Amino acid sequence: MLPAVLLATVTMGNESPGMIRGADERFKADILVVVAHPDDEGAVTPYLARAIYDLHKRVAVVFGTHGGSGANNYGVERAGALTDIREIEAREACARLGITNVWFLDGKDTASQNVLNSLGSWGHGANLEKMVELIRLTRPDVIITSLPGVFIGENHGDHQATGVIATEAFDLAGNETVFPSQLAGASPKREVYLENLNPWQPKKLYYFADAQDDRQFANTGPAYSISEVSPSQKKPYWKLALYAAVTHLTQYPEFIERISKLSDAEIEKLMNDPQQGWWGNPETLIFGKSYYASKPTDDVFENLDGKPQACAVPAPAAQAAGETTVDLGGPWGFYKQFRAAHCLGEAPVAKVPEIGIKGGSTLGVPITIQHTAKELEIAVNAVVPNGWKVTSGTGKLRLPAEERTNLRVEIETLTLTEADLKAAKTETVRVQVQEAGHAAQTVELKVSLRGSAPPQ
Repeated sequence: MLPAVLLATVTMGNESPGMIRGADERFKADILVVVAHPDDEGAVTPYLARAIYDLHKRVAVVFGTHGGSGANNYGVERAGALTDIREIEAREACARLGITNVWFLDGKDTASQNVLNSLGSWGHGANLEKMVELIRLTRPDVIITSLPGVFIGENHGDHQATGVIATEAFDLAGNETVFPSQLAGASPKREVYLENLNPWQPKKLYYFADAQDDRQFANTGPAYSISEVSPSQKKPYWKLALYAAVTHLTQYPEFIERISKLSDAEIEKLMNDPQQGWWGNPETLIFGKSYYASKPTDDVFENLDGKPQACAVPAPAAQAAGETTVDLGGPWGFYKQFRAAHCLGEAPVAKVPEIGIKGGSTLGVPITIQHTAKELEIAVNAVVPNGWKVTSGTGKLRLPAEERTNLRVEIETLTLTEADLKAAKTETVRVQVQEAGHAAQTVELKVSLRGSAPPQ
């Protein structure tokens, strides 16, 4: 009789190994695009066409909202009905590029320029958890999303919110202690709330901007020609992108109808006109960060392995005893902390904080004052352009006994005529804060008055 151990060995040798299921390969992506609204994916579709058709990369898209509070310039439907329509437009646009894996978060389309408003109305935590889940499901090497920052022309908080959430998820998805119920492992089938995913660390994070001046982003990342002809499709990349974009009839019916009547030569001339074309040429992807060492202008798919580079989060700047410091608060203050916390040292920042608002609306200048935990008397003064009027937030103020106090100076801007708009220039608002016996501290904000813009 064979020993029990030997018998077991012989038996195992004669059996076929059992099959253990791995991750669902149908949803594996090389690139995960994260945008706010149906039609925002169009900002990067020239590059996506290159990646899909000629680099043979798999792309998936996540929309932060369904676009329910946006415009419908094609039909009468609004609200929930509009979200149904815009979702179909987005899915068709993606399908025209061969993108079939498309998801929607539960963000509420929020008409505001303030990223904090969008994060608040969306339900930041719940959507961040969903975003981490989708990264762990799709396992992308590269994430492309909106630039989290305030620039003149980039005037939608929802765009910035997707950049914030995608950046946070980039840093969290590989951490086994974050949303651990997603990583329950081989749980029994009766555990219906456990997702059985694995941690996943994306390798690169890129942004795209919607600012008025694209020149400020030159050399911040790899740039690709949109007029280059696809070797496989025999068409320029802008044309492949345009074929996908024309599904968004609720947003651009007049433009789409116009180009439908043009010849190929006329459309090409239009697309190459920097004042009318939908994309800049070249198309620049702004480098956010890389898990492995990589230069900002390296190709998107370079340096996807190697030795992880450490990025230490800088400690808060030490404040001298009794010192009072004054900074711009609100979204500008948030982004200053956000960039440091997420190691975005390469991401571009406006040289002077800026914003574009509708002429005649109220400009709010948020101020954050760090001081000692004692009551403090200050004087606040605002220097504004001719014709603008300070309505609140200035004068002598007594701050409570706390280390940080937030203030807001409100200013009525000029209502502009059509002639004014053509001649309008960017103005500068200065807010000065002075503590008795100390020199005044000044914050500046560049302001562009426009014919229309979301509320601040």
